Amino acid sequence: MSESKRYEGGCHCGQVRYDVSLDLGQPLLSCNCSICLKTGMLLSFAPAEQFNLQKGAEHITDYQFGKKAIHHMFCATCGVRSFGKGTMPDGKEMRAINVRCLDGIELDGLQVMKVDGKSF
Repeated sequence: MSESKRYEGGCHCGQVRYDVSLDLGQPLLSCNCSICLKTGMLLSFAPAEQFNLQKGAEHITDYQFGKKAIHHMFCATCGVRSFGKGTMPDGKEMRAINVRCLDGIELDGLQVMKVDGKSF
């Protein structure tokens, strides 16, 4: 049985750093929407209260498109999208974590589920 664990991550240049509790025993999402496909996101989700931005708020830029329901956050210095903000269907705030941006994660052993985000 899987359980949540604390991970640290951030952007390429190190200006944006955070820690988050995630259960990486659950499948990661590989979405084919226009932005996830082009940026190679592998996503895991956490309630907002399990996410802590350690540094870099002043370096984060917010990009929204379409329905503007998701805040696609990226580092203004290096351009890396290490996390995003949004709400779950029940209205609770969540963070979408790009697992590729977590420190020391070996992706080969993780399950990935494809999501047809183009259809949303």
